[in-house]
Amino acid sequence: MKTQEQIEQWVRPNIRRLKPYSSARNEFSGEASVWLDANESPFNEPYNRYPDPLQWAVKHRLAKQRGVCPDQIFLGVGSDEAIDLLYRIFCEPGKSNAIAFTPTYGMYRVCADINGVEYREVPLQADFSLPVEALLRVADRESRLLFLCSPNNPTGNAFPEADIERLLTDFDGIVVIDEAYIDFSSHPSWLARLNEFPNLVVLQTFSKAWGSAGVRLGMAFASPLLIGYYNKVKYPYNISGPVQRYALDLLDRADEVCRWVEETLAERSRFVERLSTLPLVRRVYPSEANFVLVRVEDATALYNWLVEVGIVVRNRSSVTLCDDCLRITIGKADEMDSLWEALCRYNQNREK
Repeated sequence: MKTQEQIEQWVRPNIRRLKPYSSARNEFSGEASVWLDANESPFNEPYNRYPDPLQWAVKHRLAKQRGVCPDQIFLGVGSDEAIDLLYRIFCEPGKSNAIAFTPTYGMYRVCADINGVEYREVPLQADFSLPVEALLRVADRESRLLFLCSPNNPTGNAFPEADIERLLTDFDGIVVIDEAYIDFSSHPSWLARLNEFPNLVVLQTFSKAWGSAGVRLGMAFASPLLIGYYNKVKYPYNISGPVQRYALDLLDRADEVCRWVEETLAERSRFVERLSTLPLVRRVYPSEANFVLVRVEDATALYNWLVEVGIVVRNRSSVTLCDDCLRITIGKADEMDSLWEALCRYNQNREK
């Protein structure tokens, strides 16, 4: 098991020494009737006031819902901020490296490139299973981050608990489990085991099941030590006041979100069943997410035809192991009916 001392040693020396910016709102907590500490305008309430830099109201609400402590939560501008800050905290440019499998979410590599960090990729196995031994073999003393998207984008599958536990135990660095699609999965979240692994970071988001991609609010869950480094490195007011208020309101609507998820899962099952009857479909991969990966005959031709009739899906043909694959998000019933009708028309035209 990794220790807190090991985690500290993996942090970049300049980050360990960093004295973070202290805002006016960092230096005062409590209630007041007159606010004259932050050079704010007294006009245009409530937008004239700086937001809580650590978003405590949202974190306390989230903590109760997710079964963690408030000091185990970081809130970022989407999951992308949480990913980028991990590179800044742990990876020295030109020296450290990060590891991930491919295909997976593209921002892991983009953030590595932005931060001048070597990015090592290991292909998934042909059945999209996790290449545990290969991931461990490419690691060395300078490996700081290991990204595991589960359920994975674009393949849609989640990985066995035993495989992930092996990586958490044997990888000498931070293991990041990206659970952007966990609400659609039959697999349990790793949040329940957060306290077992000091080197574990779990990412979640309001963008998918919670229907709030436009709000840009992501979550990282980790040990208080690791969250403390997140808070040292982040910009002082990274989450705006309106977004914090929106999040509190949305968290009160958890039952409604559960209904959205149930509707999406039912629609996914209906769509997958339909696809199995379509001759142009070669394979529909099992999905634990709100999308399905579908291998078809000539994905690029089908993609272009769908665009012409006003339907946009994602062509993943250029991605490792995804030749002639389209990734199709599960929408509402009428949207999926429109797609199905278009697919049937395309198939009829193809058979003429």
